[in-house]
Amino acid sequence: MHITNISEAKAQLSALIEKVLSGNEVIIGKAGKPVAKLVPYERSEETRHPGALRGKIKIAADFDDLPGDVAEAFGMDG
Repeated sequence: MHITNISEAKAQLSALIEKVLSGNEVIIGKAGKPVAKLVPYERSEETRHPGALRGKIKIAADFDDLPGDVAEAFGMDG
């Protein structure tokens, strides 16, 4: 596994992206240890259904009320 260091990756980002587009994974490391991996972006083919959880999520009536000490910390009336 070849690890590209961060400064090399910054200088050659376009070339690294071309490698990814050709099917390769690119590992970026810091101090010789892997910290990130560049892989091709894969868009989900699943259709989104906005509102699918409508009626299944409940928000408490006091959701917007802050506890006294928190409100005071923000300079608000508790």
